[in-house]
Amino acid sequence: MRLFSTYLIGLIFGIGISISGMANPAKVLNFFDVAGYWDPSLILVMGGAVVVAFFGYRLVLRRSAPLIDSTFHLPENPRIDRRLLAGSAVFGVGWGIAGFCPGGALPALGTGQIEVFAFTAALIAGIFAAKGLIALSGARAARLLRQET
Repeated sequence: MRLFSTYLIGLIFGIGISISGMANPAKVLNFFDVAGYWDPSLILVMGGAVVVAFFGYRLVLRRSAPLIDSTFHLPENPRIDRRLLAGSAVFGVGWGIAGFCPGGALPALGTGQIEVFAFTAALIAGIFAAKGLIALSGARAARLLRQET
């Protein structure tokens, strides 16, 4: 049941991304081109997603547990810190340069375009690079703590 639910949710998401045009990097880039061929439709897509998520979270989190898992998996760190801001900035710059965000790129893999595969490869490399940097900074902090004691 869980695998079927995951597939169905992913299918609905992919269809929504495709219908809204968010798998088309030209449409996304036109949203960022406020001095040229600006396309404000991305605001409607994002606004619709925020409204659905807002009400969806309130409805679902009234339950004691999810239907297909034992517990909800929610972010544990509520702080807005340097790492969050830096990651958000890198995400936004990458989105603005490539015209893809991860959510739009994964359904677009089905188009077979080399640009989508290149972006996805860079996305995966970035995930591993970020994990490596986090591990290095954690090891450095641990060394500094040991030196102080």
